[in-house]
Amino acid sequence: MRLRPDDGVMIQPAIRDAKGRFRNPDGSPAAQPLHRVARMMWEGKGPRWPQGLRNPPHPPPPAQVPAGHASFTFIGHASFLIRLADGTTILTDPIFSERCSPFTWLGPKRVRPPALALEDLPRIDAVLVSHGHYDHMDLPSLRAIHARWRPRLLTGLGHAEFLAKNGIPGAIELNWGESAELPGGHRATYVPMRHFSARGIRDRAHALWGGFAVEALAGGRFLFVGDTAAGGHLDVIGRAFGGFGVALIPIGAYAPLWFMQAVHVTPEQAVEAQAQLRARTALAMHFGTFQLTQEAMEEPARRLLAARGGQDFRVPGFGESLVLAI
Repeated sequence: MRLRPDDGVMIQPAIRDAKGRFRNPDGSPAAQPLHRVARMMWEGKGPRWPQGLRNPPHPPPPAQVPAGHASFTFIGHASFLIRLADGTTILTDPIFSERCSPFTWLGPKRVRPPALALEDLPRIDAVLVSHGHYDHMDLPSLRAIHARWRPRLLTGLGHAEFLAKNGIPGAIELNWGESAELPGGHRATYVPMRHFSARGIRDRAHALWGGFAVEALAGGRFLFVGDTAAGGHLDVIGRAFGGFGVALIPIGAYAPLWFMQAVHVTPEQAVEAQAQLRARTALAMHFGTFQLTQEAMEEPARRLLAARGGQDFRVPGFGESLVLAI
């Protein structure tokens, strides 16, 4: 639990129920009944996405960033390479695997490669893992990153032991409202999201899910949402931190709405989320990489651009680096 000086808003910690499961910040159950999952799968995948897309060329991520700024390089899905002004580098939910699945031969497959190859990354100082779903916690990627740099890895409660058993020791677990120091003296606070976490059908909601509010040592802050549905928790986060220079907000995986509205936002809701979070600039993510749900590939970006009005909500190109004030 953490009290901010801005206006006394409290980030409430997550609490397990008698069965060891976490609930959403509004108290709702985190995972939907399996019969609803079965109905959603029965409806099919929706429009077929193209395969084998190439990423357009972009300059490499900047080696230096002006004071008060950060560079955000969109690798794909929810993976960003973030460089702060002092040179500290952060990866969010890194996934470089061909599929987001427990299998190498089955499950959602990339329609385009990562915009930065794993071997082309600069030194990584910290990794933020929002939750345990396969498209956010990719074990092969995390093992490779750990073996190469031993970065500090932050995640939600209930994940550290699982990661250690899979070759990624030393993860720091956080409850909602808890903070940990990042290399360079920066600070990350785990914040509540309306979603759930699981690796299979028996561990649903037994580990925690959330986003990360990162406060730079020299001032400024940004938010990595991870995955979320709409809700009042976003307004609480915006008030608690006094807003953000930049927020990384998902815009895809929302169809069919009757099922996905409990775990993801539509592009229009993403625009509302930016306002709730009091984010000066928002960057879209969680689109155009893996076909997870029924919407057409180009639909999330198109709907976002139509809905954003005068808000500074951008759709980054795959591999594009944006240097923004935080």
